Amino acid sequence: MTTYKKVTLRKGKEESLRRFHPWVFSGAIDHIDDTIEEGDVVAVYAADGTLIGNGHFQVGSITVRMLTWGDSPVDADFYAQRLEAAAKLRMALGLMRSDNNAFRLVHGEGDFLPGLVIDVYGSTAVLQAHSPGMHFDRFKVAEALTKLPQLGVNNVYYKSETTLPYKAALEAENGYIVGKYDTDIAMENGLRFHVDWLRGQKTGFFVDQRENRSLLERYSSGRRVLNMFCYTGGFSFYALRGGAEVVHSVDSSAKAVNLTNDNVALNFPDDPRHRAFATDAFKYLAEMQHGQYDLIILDPPAFAKHKSALKNALIGYRKLNGKAFEKIAPGGILFTFSCSQAVTREQFRLAVFSAAAQSRRKVRILHQLSQPADHPINIYHPEGEYLKGLVLYVE
Repeated sequence: MTTYKKVTLRKGKEESLRRFHPWVFSGAIDHIDDTIEEGDVVAVYAADGTLIGNGHFQVGSITVRMLTWGDSPVDADFYAQRLEAAAKLRMALGLMRSDNNAFRLVHGEGDFLPGLVIDVYGSTAVLQAHSPGMHFDRFKVAEALTKLPQLGVNNVYYKSETTLPYKAALEAENGYIVGKYDTDIAMENGLRFHVDWLRGQKTGFFVDQRENRSLLERYSSGRRVLNMFCYTGGFSFYALRGGAEVVHSVDSSAKAVNLTNDNVALNFPDDPRHRAFATDAFKYLAEMQHGQYDLIILDPPAFAKHKSALKNALIGYRKLNGKAFEKIAPGGILFTFSCSQAVTREQFRLAVFSAAAQSRRKVRILHQLSQPADHPINIYHPEGEYLKGLVLYVE
């Protein structure tokens, strides 16, 4: 039997764990061994002394993230098995192809590895820890990654400076823990793009919009497209391949606009249909002409990273979509998204509905979108659903 330091729950507080929910909240805990430190693997016991499983300990509201159930150890073999299972799923999804080498390999709780995110871009995996325990286990994870022959990963870049809890004072530094810089060009559905994992947001690219970008491509032929909050321009170069008449990309970050231009040039060099602008989104929407675009993409950063910001976030979504409804051409199509985990699907839909009603235009829902299959949702952890989207036809 593996011996870990103990966390004992209050009476009756083990019920959610019996249903395989992977979080232990601080309020559920009766006793913690004195010698437990941040990031330790701990054994979680019910009040009657029954072992429930093992997980990573940290100070905070979510005190333990469960990794195993029963007496299964959290060791190198555990990570090898979990990463093997994650890779098998991505192979079954058909994501490892000659025309596609960018995908999410590990999606935290969705792959039964809470606190860990791994995105693969060709021969480089970008590893992101969201808990002290995963930070301390990063070398075990990296070693297991490079031993999976189907992945072909030779380089592992660790990028967790901004994702680890600051109170833990871990002083994590971004950098290669296996290999070195190889190339920053990856491929998605036959389209190439630069990935800025060194300085870019998240792991450098938003692979969670892959399927939604493909859907946009099918609607783009002959349309005048506006890609708001373009970041690296993913929706833009899909629209160009789909036969758009014109594509304009907008982001408040000049660096993002430069990266968008670089990505468009990789696939459509010197294409006169595309222009990019570094300016505020609301300002651009307010100043553009009525009917200038008949396909608009609204994919803003998270308006509500915590529930405390929920009210303002919903106001923001309503205003943003309201301006799009006001300006889009008759017969236009609006792709609109929320990546705020604190905003439910119903709340986002209500905010968009309110904006549509205020515009007094006829609006129909064509598609209701979500995150792709390489961002799976653990059925026991519905909180893992974060990406919401609607495709709307506006008369």
